Amino acid sequence: QEEKKQLTLKVEELERKLETTSAQNIEFLQVIAKREESIHQCQLRLEEKTRECSSLARQLEMAIEDAKRQVEQTRERATSRERAAQSKMLDLETQLSRNKTELNQLRRNKDDAERRYESRLQDLKDRLEQSESTNRSMQNYVQFLKSSYANVF
Repeated sequence: QEEKKQLTLKVEELERKLETTSAQNIEFLQVIAKREESIHQCQLRLEEKTRECSSLARQLEMAIEDAKRQVEQTRERATSRERAAQSKMLDLETQLSRNKTELNQLRRNKDDAERRYESRLQDLKDRLEQSESTNRSMQNYVQFLKSSYANVF
């Protein structure tokens, strides 16, 4: 009976460890889901910035065309409008440059996040595999204890 009690306690302890491992697995899955959402948000921002850059490039092209038409009309009006267009062009180029810099930064951030995610995912996979191996070992041990118990009685 003492052996039975000890075996029962070991089985209960193994079951608690199994529950703990299952809870950890759930936590790891939640962490993965959060990271995937973060990557998704970064991708959305990247797409938004790409659209914004395209829009700014189109605006820049339109401003250049406008400046050329104004130059053709009159020299005096062309000179004043050319200055305004060049000023606008400079602002747009500055914005475009800033947006390209921000786009590159977002890409780097996305790449860094993906690398961290892949590393963490591999770590979680390794832990999961180790956990499953431990679970199998525990199950084999429990089977062994059950069969030993059955053989003894």
